[in-house]
Amino acid sequence: MKLTPQSETEMNPIVIQTIPTLTYRVQREKEMISGMVDGLEAMKQAVFKILFTERYQYEIYNWEYGMELRDLFGRAKSYVIPEIKKRIEEALLADDRIKAVTDFEFHGEKSVLEVNFKVHTIFGTLEIERQVDI
Repeated sequence: MKLTPQSETEMNPIVIQTIPTLTYRVQREKEMISGMVDGLEAMKQAVFKILFTERYQYEIYNWEYGMELRDLFGRAKSYVIPEIKKRIEEALLADDRIKAVTDFEFHGEKSVLEVNFKVHTIFGTLEIERQVDI
């Protein structure tokens, strides 16, 4: 008696593989790119790049990539603080390696707002600081 598979997946089982986050190491202080990084260090670079890329401004990125900031210049802090929190969460959670963005703290003077928060990724947690001109 010959056994035949019930479906194509029984013949060819599906194997799920995690694609590494391997990327080029960007050394901002030295203004150079050298070597490679993976895991949490790669996520740190990804978060930085997302937060410092103005959404909808560059054709190379899809419309889900980056963060909108330009329209916040000159607005009242009472408007900017909850809006920045929402926009940071929206921008970062578009990356499926990021699980949550928490613990927001806001400090600053009249025209500069400092935002501190945590980014929980599949590789661990990052503490991020971002300054925004308002």
